[in-house]
Amino acid sequence: MAHDHSVHCAGGTLGRHRHICAFFNSTDEEHKVLRSFLKDGFDQGERAFHIVDPELRDDHLKRLAEAGINVQQGIYSGQLEVRPWQDAYLRKGHFDQHAMLALIEEVLQSGAATGYPLTRLLAHMEWALLDKPGVDDLLEYETRLNHILPKYSDPVICTYDLSKFGANVAMDIMRTHPAVIIGGVLQENPFFVPPDQFLIEIRERRRSAKPS
Repeated sequence: MAHDHSVHCAGGTLGRHRHICAFFNSTDEEHKVLRSFLKDGFDQGERAFHIVDPELRDDHLKRLAEAGINVQQGIYSGQLEVRPWQDAYLRKGHFDQHAMLALIEEVLQSGAATGYPLTRLLAHMEWALLDKPGVDDLLEYETRLNHILPKYSDPVICTYDLSKFGANVAMDIMRTHPAVIIGGVLQENPFFVPPDQFLIEIRERRRSAKPS
């Protein structure tokens, strides 16, 4: 799909790859790096769809307001939607990767259908650290997103707190995203593995992990 909408983020401009993993060491760093990305989209009349830790929702809204976004008006008009994890990744108390892939596609399609030029989707990913059924499918889910997102121009940023995720997990996650924000800078990801190839690797890992 041709991407006619120029999107600036973390010191760079997004190209055709709009599935981005963003690694941060704190919530403060995340908002410092992404503040202009979030504000610019709002100012341009684009839709903002954020999935956040329910315990941090109020703090997230406060930070959006501090960035100059009219949060109340945005929520009222539908331009801004901030969902807690339990209304997205963890519906019915567990993670269903296929239901979540369908939700992401539904969100992007509904944004276009209601007249928004783009939807800027931001997702906090620490839900995968919770003791919930299905969270082990995180890697496969992130991989399968690469079958869906190239059909759309909408940027999707998955944020990971490096103080909570181990290095091995972070490296795997990086390999599922064609673009990455690390050290506060957006760059094309040289470690990206095409989804069909990575799905084979995931299957092989599971097979070798099974007791003989």
